[in-house]
Amino acid sequence: MQVILLERVAKLGQMGDVVEVKSGFARNYLLPQGKALSASERNIADFETRKAQLEAQNLETRKEAEALSEKLDGQRFIVIRQASDGGNLYGSVSTRDVADVATAEGFTIERKQAIIRRPIKTLGLHEVEIHLHPEVMATITLNVARSPEEAELQASGRTIQDAAAEEEAAADFEIAELFDDIGGAASDDDAPEATASEDEGA
Repeated sequence: MQVILLERVAKLGQMGDVVEVKSGFARNYLLPQGKALSASERNIADFETRKAQLEAQNLETRKEAEALSEKLDGQRFIVIRQASDGGNLYGSVSTRDVADVATAEGFTIERKQAIIRRPIKTLGLHEVEIHLHPEVMATITLNVARSPEEAELQASGRTIQDAAAEEEAAADFEIAELFDDIGGAASDDDAPEATASEDEGA
């Protein structure tokens, strides 16, 4: 099916391009979202008369998107979730969660603008793309943790597992030190006996 694009669409083309797409993609996405019109002679002629107006609108929305992108790009948001000891989430983080957490911090984002390339099913830091405009994108980081304290640890480049391993290593070291002290004390106790047996031998 041929359509004329009303805005830039990634991997398809620029505003005004007439492109061939699958009928389902056109009917279910491009046409209802107002991103394209079927490429009939009438629609192409209609586009040509509206082209200047559409380009002006596109420029205006792009400027707004760029201003928001400057504030949003590189931001980190904490998402608190329940997870197993191994760090696997009970469920996953969705685009709705991304929109909710960003909106709670004062950024107006719709869930359809958030693109999660790989499902977020583990604790840790995860990058998410925010498509603010066909030509403007920002990248944010979700800090997925079980508690604010754990999020703080992760933000510093450590994980709760690292902290647990460090505590365990410290505890093992203390136990080893304790045994060394006991061993040293036992050696001190043995020393006079050895001297006594040497005296008897003499």
